[in-house]
Amino acid sequence: MPPKSRAYRNLTIGKDCVIQDDVIIGNSDKDPVIIGDHALIRSGSIIYSNVKIGNGFKTGHRALIRENSEIGDNVLIGTNAVLDGNCKLGSNISVQTGAYITAFTTVEDNVFIGPWVVTANDKYMLTGAKLIGPTIKKGARIGANATLLPGVVIGEGAVVGSGSVVTKDVAPGKTVVGNPARELNRKNSR
Repeated sequence: MPPKSRAYRNLTIGKDCVIQDDVIIGNSDKDPVIIGDHALIRSGSIIYSNVKIGNGFKTGHRALIRENSEIGDNVLIGTNAVLDGNCKLGSNISVQTGAYITAFTTVEDNVFIGPWVVTANDKYMLTGAKLIGPTIKKGARIGANATLLPGVVIGEGAVVGSGSVVTKDVAPGKTVVGNPARELNRKNSR
């Protein structure tokens, strides 16, 4: 028989939510977790304390959402995806299987993040360094297995090709590909 779900006391769950077995919500009784209406939280998922989630939220199996994060409406966090702490996600976002969204990342509305995308927040990889995650602007699309380095800004409506390594900002509406990612020249891409 699968383990039952566990939730701490300081929890608000909206109407018509489905929380499957083996889910943990909250890790303390003092910091709140707020989950809006019509959520589907699949088995094995963990949501830490001090997290606020809007309506229409869905997870895949074994999704992890760390503390101090805010998530808008109609957001999917896919199977085995990790949303590290101190993140802000807008609405209508799809974070696909296995993606790692590092702490201090901001994702605006209507963004697609493909499977196994990795974001980074530690430019110098030193203890005590200031952490700054990427910012992904409205309507951007990030292809599978792309890597976004600390502090980069992916412009509104921009596209990052699968497998790309983004080392600098991407202008709004532009498409970048490669390692390091460079703007795609549409004339020569046909």
